[in-house]
Amino acid sequence: MKYYQKGNESVKKNIDKTRTNVPNTKDEYSTKIIDIDKLHELLEEGLSAMVYSVGLETMYQLLELDVESIVGPKGRHSKDRTAYRHGTEQSKVVLNDKKICIKKPRVRSDGHDIPLPIMPFLQGGEALDRAMVTRLLCGISTRKYSRTTTAEGGEAACVSKSEASRRFVKQIDKMMDEFFVRPIDDEYPVIMADGIEKGGMTIVTALGVSTKGQKAILGIIEGGTENSVVVKRLFEDLIERGLRTDVPRLFVVDGAKALCKAVNDTFGGMAMIQRCQVHKKRNVQSHLPESEKANIGLAISRAYMEHEYDEAFSQLNAVADGLERRYPDAAASIREGLEETLTVHLLGVPGLLRKTLASTNAIESANSVAAGTVRRITKWRDGEMVLKRMAVGFLEAERGFKRIQGYKEMPDLMMALQVAVGMVDVRSRRATV
Repeated sequence: MKYYQKGNESVKKNIDKTRTNVPNTKDEYSTKIIDIDKLHELLEEGLSAMVYSVGLETMYQLLELDVESIVGPKGRHSKDRTAYRHGTEQSKVVLNDKKICIKKPRVRSDGHDIPLPIMPFLQGGEALDRAMVTRLLCGISTRKYSRTTTAEGGEAACVSKSEASRRFVKQIDKMMDEFFVRPIDDEYPVIMADGIEKGGMTIVTALGVSTKGQKAILGIIEGGTENSVVVKRLFEDLIERGLRTDVPRLFVVDGAKALCKAVNDTFGGMAMIQRCQVHKKRNVQSHLPESEKANIGLAISRAYMEHEYDEAFSQLNAVADGLERRYPDAAASIREGLEETLTVHLLGVPGLLRKTLASTNAIESANSVAAGTVRRITKWRDGEMVLKRMAVGFLEAERGFKRIQGYKEMPDLMMALQVAVGMVDVRSRRATV
């Protein structure tokens, strides 16, 4: 490493022998390395050390070229010279996910330093910001961040706790500005909606499933509670960003009346609601003693596993009839919204896709990842902070999204939705509108 840090004079002497631009007949490289022996020597310390050393050498050469463009070649007298060299000074540049200290050559004129044109590019922190956000979202604290970015050759990383925090906040604000306005291009025939409480606020999230089975976070909104006014505002925002209202959709919700009302008020006859079967079973079991929960839960699950709507409906009513006298609240819970828990049966959705869309497991998984991402935050200033931090968490969850199970059967679902809302004649399979 000392070979590359002896100063600008030694660097100047090695400019011509280290690297030079040459024509390339195979279009594989734009630069050819001349001093292969030196590279072999550096390679003994490892590939990373070699790449770092060559990169540092190149940077010093570029700095020297900037100096020469301002003051002229070193050691040559010039009557027109208006600036002069003034030694070196400690400076910091960004290298991937860290900062390193270098000796930057100084140029002065009329008692003032002249900035080198290349320095803004060397000090640009976009790569550092991206790496920092990724590591902090993965659980690295700002206090320990510098320990994860030890530079080659032992140079200090130069990233303090406060700087890591400032860069993190700045970067996520930029991410949020992009997230809240990104357009909605796909039709998203399936939308899941759910709320999660965080920092004294309720964050309502809309997760869309595309025509190819890909999941995406369409939008989020904060409110005091999960009420229909808040959910309507969320849907209106999605529509403003491109979500079509003339496409039939299946909305999968946990059964909250506010969500169902907002869906019906916003999308009307183009919306079909599937209430989460898992939530329904839990609600029924909450009205039962421990001795009855397992048996009744199994009976409900068997009913939901039926392929035909009428058979599933009949079995669930039979379970409710059996509970009517002993546990009337449990029976009432089964009958409340019974038809909406069987929407996927009514549509004739194929088996694997039906299992996926019969519950809100997909969006609850995203809720869990988002909550885990912000678990270190203990003090929430306001609703805006809650919204932005949870949005970052949902973007982190989105990075791990995979296509839903049964995605190959999405065309069948889309056709069934068109038939259900009257856009396609079930017999002729021709569009009626």
